[in-house]
Amino acid sequence: MTNEVMKQEITRQMRIILKGSAHLIGEEDLRSKLERSIQNGAPLTIKFGMDPSAPDIHLGHAVVLRKLKQLQDLGHHIIIIIGDFTGRIGDPTGKSKGRRALLEKEILFNAQTYQEQVFRILDKNKTEVRYNGEWLELLKLEEILKLASTITVARMLERDDFENRYSHNIPIGLHEFFYPLMQAYDSVAIKADLELGGTDQTFNILMGRSLQKSWGMEPQAALFMPILEGLDGVEKMSKSLGNHIGILEDANVMFKKVMEVPDNLIIRYFELSTDILPDELDKIKTALDNGENPRDYKLLLARTITALYHKPEAAAWAEEFFYQAFTRKELPKDVPELVISPTVNTISDLIPLLVQEGFASGSNELRRLLHQGGIRVNSSKATCLTDSVTDGDILKIGKKKFVRLHTNDK
Repeated sequence: MTNEVMKQEITRQMRIILKGSAHLIGEEDLRSKLERSIQNGAPLTIKFGMDPSAPDIHLGHAVVLRKLKQLQDLGHHIIIIIGDFTGRIGDPTGKSKGRRALLEKEILFNAQTYQEQVFRILDKNKTEVRYNGEWLELLKLEEILKLASTITVARMLERDDFENRYSHNIPIGLHEFFYPLMQAYDSVAIKADLELGGTDQTFNILMGRSLQKSWGMEPQAALFMPILEGLDGVEKMSKSLGNHIGILEDANVMFKKVMEVPDNLIIRYFELSTDILPDELDKIKTALDNGENPRDYKLLLARTITALYHKPEAAAWAEEFFYQAFTRKELPKDVPELVISPTVNTISDLIPLLVQEGFASGSNELRRLLHQGGIRVNSSKATCLTDSVTDGDILKIGKKKFVRLHTNDK
């Protein structure tokens, strides 16, 4: 390979790596690693540490995972490290007190749930999963003391949550200092070339870079991905705020939610929530800058995101469903079916079944929607609990959910 071809390949990979990122520390280190990787045909080792306390993934969580997928598509080796050992310490939360240490059974359950979702994004056959107890449980006291000697208390107190708690006389357990140290030691154990994480993990990830230097190793580069805003366009995406798009959501719901993304965030969602290549992204930016209709590109965004997490036919139907139900204001031709007994004749009779099948979080939510005019039966607004329903009726619940009733006569 000529020097010119080498430079072009490094530039191509760097554009993909940097697309949508917040910042990269150790860029020259990474370029050198890429050059060696291309010359030798040996992939880079990419590290991602998993928090075993948060198993439910939405598009905000998936920002880093999508970047890992892009790196995986470039041929690099992804290692997901599950903190079964560090989870027993408890990660400092960034709030006013330390996080509760998890039980081993909680960690293993969360890890399994997390992996099931992760492998809707990453290629399971090309992803290595490791538990950091493999090496951390083997450390002797002498080695732990050596690990602790690599950092000062003053340096540790530079971490925002530690600094805030110390300045407000809020207790900090000595064991909490070992969380970032041991997470950093993971980078030593797997000889990581690059570690990815959110901007909220800056201190921990840079600790890995420092520790590798102390161990006489070539330091990993550190790539930080930004926090994705939710559908409100202001707050970070969060299930508790109700502004999230879950990766396991029904295709119809996912498509509709993406269409609610504010126009000024279309490019940001393309950057952070899809695998679109930089050249294609540049074309979309140019089109929007030239005054083309944002709705056309929001449709492309919805189509792209939905297709990432659902089969092609489900994504195609979600788009048609959206046109029928929300653009042409027609009743959809094909909706989820709810089997009811012949004794179910009113909205009141339906409420327990709708809650049981996940069409609402609880009976109070359904009653509130009914009071606010948010439940329709065959396009007509339902007004009270005694409104009648029958076989074949289509209910619209809130803005996004439809269900067709089918009587079980057996």
